[in-house]
Amino acid sequence: MEFSKYVLEHPEMDEVLKGEKVVIFLPEFDLDLKDFNLRMAKDIEAEGGEVLFIRVKDLSSKITSRLIGVEVARH
Repeated sequence: MEFSKYVLEHPEMDEVLKGEKVVIFLPEFDLDLKDFNLRMAKDIEAEGGEVLFIRVKDLSSKITSRLIGVEVARH
């Protein structure tokens, strides 16, 4: 949900999200979830899937997108 809000506020993301890829979130504020998601990404890539990593440094309490410090990287 939060990433959808972020994309709506940043239309330049449309180009990055084109094509078939799996979006994997890497939350810096939850290292257990980040590690789990990295393991999941390796499995997806091993099966030939394309992964798009979304690094999230923190969440804000704003009503609009709470994602802060988002970096998008194709792997």
